[in-house]
Amino acid sequence: MKLEILHSTAAALLAGSLLLPITMPGQARAAESPFAVHMTAMEIDGMNIAYREAGDPNNPTVLLLHGFPTSSHMFRELIPELAERYHVIAPDYPGFGASDMPDADSYEYSFANTAEIMIELLDRKNVGDYAVYLMDYGAPIGYRMFAQNPDRVSAFVIQNGNAYDEGLREFWDPIKAYWTDKSPENGDALRGFLTLDATKWQFTHGVGDVSSVNPDNYWHVQYLLDRPGNQEVQLEMFYDYGSNVGEYPKWQALFREHQPPALIVWGQNDMIFPAEGAHPYKQDLQDVEFHLLDTGHFALEEYGDVIASEMLEFLDRTTR
Repeated sequence: MKLEILHSTAAALLAGSLLLPITMPGQARAAESPFAVHMTAMEIDGMNIAYREAGDPNNPTVLLLHGFPTSSHMFRELIPELAERYHVIAPDYPGFGASDMPDADSYEYSFANTAEIMIELLDRKNVGDYAVYLMDYGAPIGYRMFAQNPDRVSAFVIQNGNAYDEGLREFWDPIKAYWTDKSPENGDALRGFLTLDATKWQFTHGVGDVSSVNPDNYWHVQYLLDRPGNQEVQLEMFYDYGSNVGEYPKWQALFREHQPPALIVWGQNDMIFPAEGAHPYKQDLQDVEFHLLDTGHFALEEYGDVIASEMLEFLDRTTR
């Protein structure tokens, strides 16, 4: 009898017909945690946009915006920490994570379009005000959202996310060359950023204890980068990043005008977005909690507990 159950279960799984967790005879399903993280998707502009969600929607919302080349996966351990007191949404951008990846020839990959999709997602979730965690690509996406409706943003948590020219150092020179001349040659020169060695470097460079970085991170990310057509998606995003630089003065003026409270938790050893990009925020924002952490680009991997603790204290003060 047990063997027949196993065979029927395996067949159903292979057929894709089982959509719910399997409960074997005599095995009771555990009660779901009230802070469980759900992975779901919403169709926006003809694409399935995946997102992680946790916490009570009646609580204040925290939006988590990921960087390159990862996805909402980078927040997998932070989300449950926040969900006890907050409603948390962490989307995957088009071409990233579990979201759809249209062909780069048929869809305009840009930071402006991604920001619009994030706004649509929040609107359909009936989210009003929200605090936002900005990291890497998440910064220009979040600041574009902020520029559309500054009063909607209750607070910023800024982690290695740039809005100042001081934050674009030598690392960006080959990308700046692509902004100036979008030639195949300049594009091909950037493909090295999309290799496993480069991905592993992003997660491990500047980290004090490399053993704190789970290699599943860069294996998972590299699988996504290696999908057919994804390099062309990433080249489009590399090119469009140049459009953000011209928006910096506008965002800085909005910081000065609206003065959202900000928590800065920045990996100071990051070569992509170095600490020179963190300090200028203090010139434009008055309510700033400022922390440079002795780690690299993906600071959550080594300082996740510290960031979660600082965030909860900061959000409790600014959003509740």
